[in-house]
This record gives sequence, C-alpha cells and structure tokens, in this order.
Amino acid sequence: MNVKIASAQYDISFLTSWQQYQNKVEQWVAEAARQDAKILLFPEYASMELASLFGKDVYSSLSKQLAAMQSVHNDYIELFKYLAKQCQCIVQSGTFPVEIEPGVYRNRAYLFMPDGSFDYQDKLIMTRFENEQWFIQGGTELKCFDTEYGKIAINICYDSEFPLLARKQVEMGVNLILVPSCTDTVAGYHRVKIGCQARALENQCYVVQSPLVGNAPWSEAVDVNVGAAAIYTPVDRGFPDNGILAIGNFNAVTWLIAEISLDGIQTVREQGQVFNYRDWPLQKSFA
Repeated sequence: MNVKIASAQYDISFLTSWQQYQNKVEQWVAEAARQDAKILLFPEYASMELASLFGKDVYSSLSKQLAAMQSVHNDYIELFKYLAKQCQCIVQSGTFPVEIEPGVYRNRAYLFMPDGSFDYQDKLIMTRFENEQWFIQGGTELKCFDTEYGKIAINICYDSEFPLLARKQVEMGVNLILVPSCTDTVAGYHRVKIGCQARALENQCYVVQSPLVGNAPWSEAVDVNVGAAAIYTPVDRGFPDNGILAIGNFNAVTWLIAEISLDGIQTVREQGQVFNYRDWPLQKSFA
C-alpha cells in the first residue's frame, strides 16, 4: 500500500484574529491535498501562535498564555475535524497544551480522521524547559491508532529520543511513527533527527519529523524555532542507502511530500539484509 505523506516546515505567525489563523491552516491543508497527500503532519507547539491573539500581557507570560488558549481549544478541534473530513485526509495537527484539570496541562497531539473522529497522544517525557519553567506535565498512556493505512503512532519531539517507547508501538503493529517537533537550537534539532533515524533503523519502520520554524520574538515559549522536515526509512534493500527518503531545506517554510510504501515494511522485516526488528529481543541476553 502506497500513500503520500506531507510533513510541514510550519512557520509561527503573529496573529490578529482567529480568522487569520483559520485561513492560514486551511491554505496549508489545501496545498497538501492538491498534491494528493493523504497523511498530513504539523509540528509540535504549532498552536502556540494562537497565544498572540490575547495581547502582550498574556503572550509574554508562560502561565497566562496556557490559560488563555483554552478558550480556543474547542474551535481548534472543530477546525481540524472539518479540514480532515473536507480533504479526506488524516491530519496530525501538531500539539496543543490542554488543561486536563485546573492548572494542570499536557502537551497533546491530536490525530484527526477523514470520518470526523479523532484521538490523541500526550507527550510522555518532558524537556527541562517544559518541566522547570512551563510546568507542563507528561502523559500516562502510550497509544497507537488504527487507520485505513494501518496502525500509526505519534512520538512527540523528545519522546522520539527514547527507544522503548517506539519499540512498544511497533510491537503493537505500527509501521509509521509521526514526530511533531519544536527545537530552538541546531543541536536540539539534530537530537530529534538522530532519534528519528535510530527509531526507523532499529524498528525497520517509517519515521516522519515535522519541525516548527521561524522566529517569534514576542513569545516567551516558542521564540526561536529551527529544523527540517524529513521522512526516514529502514536502512536496507528496497529503501534509500542512507535511510532518508526525503528531507527539507533547513528552516524553509514549505511542505515536504513523498510517497511511502507501507507494504515494504513487512517485506524488509522478513527479507532484509539484517533483521533489526526481529533481533531486538537478542540484546536482552547481554543487558
């Protein structure tokens, strides 16, 4: 089964109205749909541009922006539900900081389906900034999602750097892992990139990264954002020799779109030059 996947190098904007945000997202989705993409991936914290709607006193405060954004949370969900249904695509909208109880927030990645349904994966392992300054808490459940293209999983940014998370997901039947990311240094981008490539190699699966790009000096949370989108593969016969199916130009504002062959994952796991996926349990003998 082949399917086109689109990974966004999405730029953060300063917004003056909800309508401006809606128009921007609609244009992004429409462009990917015009190129026949059926799975769309946006970056971690792409939603944080919405904080600009609430005035300087709010968007310059780490705590106030989280509270204010809850007022557009339902509109955000309805917008992406509508777009996934309209374009008949699976849309991973990036992440949104969701208040799950008073004063308690989680970094949530929604996955919207063409039939109007949706689910989510919360980020599990938080960075120092999220833990020590922003006080966003980690989730408690690792999921995989049934789709018409098979099982899909989400590793949110830093989560991709921990191999046992992805391993559990592929053992649940996942062939494709989506990684929405937000990094403010080149080193941070490369940490996530290296994690994605390693997860693709050791699990013989596809891993797709989508970075937030551009500067937002008005924002305390996402002021600097760097990276390049990419689609990583197993490093074996039938796949690119370097395990990179496609990679974007660093910090460009664009979609990265390529066709992936999900049937090829099972083939390489059964007939590859090596059996990284199958041989995973062998390392336990030496641990």
